[in-house]
Amino acid sequence: MEKKPTESELEILQILWRRKAATVKEIHEELKRDVGYTTTLKMLQLMFEKGLVTRKEEGRSHQYLPLVEETSTQHTLLEKFIDTTYRGSASRLVMQALGNQEVSKEELDEIKRLIQSLENKQL
Repeated sequence: MEKKPTESELEILQILWRRKAATVKEIHEELKRDVGYTTTLKMLQLMFEKGLVTRKEEGRSHQYLPLVEETSTQHTLLEKFIDTTYRGSASRLVMQALGNQEVSKEELDEIKRLIQSLENKQL
């Protein structure tokens, strides 16, 4: 079963995916929300218990490292979002996203290439 992080846990994971490893202090300083240091520590301890991160002792502090991969976590969260918000329809999601955002020519070209590669896979 794929682990689904909470919004707060996902924020910490994003820091760890970018940095590869970080101490509680380093993570706490990068958080966008205003939470206390002990709250950050407690969140990391809970994430450790849930198997989302691991830690290694370095002197008096711990280095935290992600145990879940960024792409697989994104995939799991996106699937859940599509299922619950768009009744399982990826095309509804894409149409909504493209209809509500300004899309650059480069992004449109990238989307076209993706569609072509998906069509080629089905042939």
